[in-house]
Amino acid sequence: MDQPIFFDTWTSLGRVILVGTLAYVGLVVMLRVSGKRTLSKMNAFDLIVTVALGSTLATVLLNRSVPLVEGMAAFALLIGLQFVITWLSVRSEGIQDLVKAEPTVLVSKGRPIPQALKRQRVTMEEIRAAMRQSGHADLDDDITVVLETDGSLSVLAGRD
Repeated sequence: MDQPIFFDTWTSLGRVILVGTLAYVGLVVMLRVSGKRTLSKMNAFDLIVTVALGSTLATVLLNRSVPLVEGMAAFALLIGLQFVITWLSVRSEGIQDLVKAEPTVLVSKGRPIPQALKRQRVTMEEIRAAMRQSGHADLDDDITVVLETDGSLSVLAGRD
């Protein structure tokens, strides 16, 4: 049987609204309880958790065969695992090395480091844009540019 394009039933519409509201509120509460780290600037690990939470929310919202309680359990599992991994990474350098990348110096003393730029797939145009955003017009001898663990570029003046 073909699925309707615009409208199925009032019951299915009501389910989406009710379950969507409850799932959204539940997710927001869990994220608030889990702390600021869950919502921080993202590294690859955080991005995976965020995408998984979004996918779970969409599934709970639109898939009638997934009850709200199972969706909430999936939220709790993902947030709990993220909490455990971040808790462990603060206490163990080995776990931290697995989860987070190291910052990379791309420009040192005003000189680009070609191998680092190539390895991190960063262009000089991106370096120049980061410099402009931080108020620097030129690559002076005192400029250092670092690719941070979250993918942002930091421009430091007067440092190596």
